[in-house]
Amino acid sequence: MTLNVSQLSDRRRRRRFDLECELRYRLLDSRRHIPQQSGKTINMSSKGVLFETTAQLPVGKRVELSISWPATLNEKCRLKMVAVARVIRSSESHAAVALQKHEFRTQGVVLN
Repeated sequence: MTLNVSQLSDRRRRRRFDLECELRYRLLDSRRHIPQQSGKTINMSSKGVLFETTAQLPVGKRVELSISWPATLNEKCRLKMVAVARVIRSSESHAAVALQKHEFRTQGVVLN
């Protein structure tokens, strides 16, 4: 059995989910303090995130993301996903990152 290039690349792609979530991000640079910026996710997969940026991010640099998660814990507690990722593509308005590690944290109680 032989596979053509398009079949091979389709097998390697992770399923992307169109999720628009609020996020905060900052470059992790030990030489200088870089303030957090705000944006929104465009889509996500199990290995990466595409999101809006306010400026072009340097490819290869690490970023910390804090994403307001669309689901709640026990229908009472908001969640956020905190992740460290590496920038793999960037323009003046978008960045794609590869997730290196992530965890979910509680963000606060949902008021009825």
